Amino acid sequence: MRKSLIAIGLAAFLAGCGEAPTTQTSQTVDTVAAQPQISETARLNQWFETKYEEQLQQSPLRLTMLGRKDLYNQVDDVSIAAEEAQLAWLAATVAELTSSFDYSQLDLEAQTSYDIWVYQYEQAKNGVQFRKNTYVFNQMQGMHALLPQMLINFHKVDNKEDMQAYVSRIEGISRAIMQLLERTKANAAEGFRAPRFAYEGIIEQIDNLITGAPLLDAPQDIPLWSDAKAKIAALTSADKLSDKEAEQLTNDAKVALQQHFLPAYTALKQWLAEDVSNTDEISTGVGKQENGVAYYDYMLNVSTTTSLTAEQIHQIGLDEVERLTKEMIAIKDQVGFDGDLAAFFKFIKADDQFYYPNTDEGREGYLADSRQYLAFIEEKLPEYFGILPKAGLIVKRVEAFREQPGAAQHYFPGTPDGARPGIYYAHLSDMRAMPKNEMEAIAYHEGSPGHHMQISIAQELTSVPTFRTQTGFTAYVEGWALYSELLAKEMGAYENPYSDFGRLITEIWRAVRLVVDTGLHSKGWTEQEAIEYFLAKTPIANEAVRSEVRRYIVWPGQATAYKIGMIKILELRSHAQQQLGERFDIRAFHDTVLGGGALPLAVLEKRVNNWIAQVKAS
Repeated sequence: MRKSLIAIGLAAFLAGCGEAPTTQTSQTVDTVAAQPQISETARLNQWFETKYEEQLQQSPLRLTMLGRKDLYNQVDDVSIAAEEAQLAWLAATVAELTSSFDYSQLDLEAQTSYDIWVYQYEQAKNGVQFRKNTYVFNQMQGMHALLPQMLINFHKVDNKEDMQAYVSRIEGISRAIMQLLERTKANAAEGFRAPRFAYEGIIEQIDNLITGAPLLDAPQDIPLWSDAKAKIAALTSADKLSDKEAEQLTNDAKVALQQHFLPAYTALKQWLAEDVSNTDEISTGVGKQENGVAYYDYMLNVSTTTSLTAEQIHQIGLDEVERLTKEMIAIKDQVGFDGDLAAFFKFIKADDQFYYPNTDEGREGYLADSRQYLAFIEEKLPEYFGILPKAGLIVKRVEAFREQPGAAQHYFPGTPDGARPGIYYAHLSDMRAMPKNEMEAIAYHEGSPGHHMQISIAQELTSVPTFRTQTGFTAYVEGWALYSELLAKEMGAYENPYSDFGRLITEIWRAVRLVVDTGLHSKGWTEQEAIEYFLAKTPIANEAVRSEVRRYIVWPGQATAYKIGMIKILELRSHAQQQLGERFDIRAFHDTVLGGGALPLAVLEKRVNNWIAQVKAS
């Protein structure tokens, strides 16, 4: 995603935290194995359902993200001890998996599930040695912002008990912040610190969360107080609370905010303010860290699900930038622009026709037009897909407390049952950072046929174990979304050549990421050097470029996944077309790619090749 995140910060974080379960794993296999005449595949799938439910019960927040109300008054334990307990649990499940099931007796889909379960454990295990290299708090996907966002957007309140759980979670958020602060302090004591801009960004976000009533005598409310009062008022209006109960809940929320939330966030802010002088004012990548080169190699492997080296990815990026530049020149000539590509970039960046007014009306215009683009593509989907999502999609402005000028649009999944729709979020505080000519491609990337479609279909699958419906591999997820931008052109989108130029901008953006990310983390580039390369190759607004580069610095490797994933999907499609000729069906190809949920790229290739073989044999 132009975010990403993929729910990416919260979902990825929650996937690795929680308390170890008390369930004895050996009992599960004994119970499943005792069932007569059951196939090895069916037995394994039952085992996966049991294990995934155990895993979910370790994370109250993941349950909430899925629309469930189990452990609704709790927040995850995010201590190192809890993280180690989670890893030990995963290790025990892999030992049980490998000793209790015969891989050769499984069907292809079950073998894929087996491989993915082991793959995820191996990734988690390999990442332990880099725990200190990771920035616990940063300006992009830090838990200081994501935890309140989760409570506001995903903690649904239908009755008194739900609101009581909400209040309890305010205290739980505060405990989590203090746990994470201790981890940050420990890392800093050994020289592992986020760059200065990250500290400054976090402090600004904290101020947005704690400046206002009931924490200060101020006319405006802090976001959680405004949300709590609105949810209590809605219950009262629906006759689900008495006035006395509403008064008590309102007071309880105020006390939780004043006695727990404020002290925790104040402690975090104070430590950041005290430690900021120890940070690097000139920002570079993680290569300079102790063990930083190995850490970056690990992050590239996690993000791309390949063994590509930093040098190989850097060269792929240079080649793609050159190819896409030629395509951009062709469109510049098509519209009759008199000047070189650099001059055309300046024209695109400066001319008012490519921007909405920096007003509330302009912001609403951006949202409304995005909805129209998505409505157009929705009508075309049956021509290109057999499997269609059931979940709805809404387009929404990012909440004020976490909105950043020029920051990337992103997507948050709905619930598997469709009760909560997917959300395409846009940062609209600076409309000059949100050009019209790029918005069409971004809508398809974040919505359909991109993230919303892929993630919704995955969540709705019944042909694979439940854990696979929630698995996310960045190269697959983001590769699909970037492929979707190009696919939309085949579906009839981008009638305006400037919008098609915008599509090329968003694609070269991802190609530049390959160059810049590897430049920062493996070649010693500074933040300014990365910005200058970015500005030379694209017409993207300065604020957006700075925001992007700073994202890459605190989130190493993630930005390389998009183009690597897209290239692989296009390669697989071309291979299938060559192998099948007239028997190639674009709908069947897309259903094959989407029909197994998110996969490592090598596993996706195996899946497509199996489909090709089946078509040939039919």
